[in-house]
Amino acid sequence: MTSDVTGDVTGDVSTVQITSDGPTLLLSGDFDVRSTASVRNAIYDHLFCWDGDIVVDLHAVPSVDLTALKVLGAACRRASVEGQHIVVRGATGQVLRMLHLTHLIRVIEVEREPIAV
Repeated sequence: MTSDVTGDVTGDVSTVQITSDGPTLLLSGDFDVRSTASVRNAIYDHLFCWDGDIVVDLHAVPSVDLTALKVLGAACRRASVEGQHIVVRGATGQVLRMLHLTHLIRVIEVEREPIAV
């Protein structure tokens, strides 16, 4: 399943591609206010289709904004109420900084990668 989101705000075009691979949603491109509706719908559709944990892979997302993180936070809380779980995988440094600055790191679970020795 692949979905393209294209928004036009003051001449800027933003595209986020959403691909599903089993219980994993792979996002690529800038995840910002222009793409939150489609990402929110994809996450909730995925929660409805899968009984177990859902992974949102952001390794191909170079940047996010507060609105996008709020969408993820709301989805995490909703999943928890429904007895499910959402984990964010592959968060880049910029995404992690935004999670900490907004304090949404308390709501959104980020998969930790082992440190190479």
